[in-house]
Amino acid sequence: MLSIDALAAQAAAAKTPPRDVELREAAQALEATFLAEMLKSAGLGETRGVFGGGAGEDQFSSFLRQAQAEEMVKAGGIGLAERLFEALKERADGAV
Repeated sequence: MLSIDALAAQAAAAKTPPRDVELREAAQALEATFLAEMLKSAGLGETRGVFGGGAGEDQFSSFLRQAQAEEMVKAGGIGLAERLFEALKERADGAV
């Protein structure tokens, strides 16, 4: 059974033009990429020494960072996606 929040989200999504959905997805992907790079700069996923995961850990740590960044965006992110969406929407509206 769907909750009231889930039904409200579905109703809002049904009213949203397809172009806005595409722009929002692009903005969220950009925010996730940005957050993944920030996590990399913060040292997330670096090998912890002798008892770390070795070469395998180094090779797959980028996937972990990207997945964590995507989950951060789903949870609300840092607000960057919303600002990017508004900028993309303004630009698309001006081009029409």
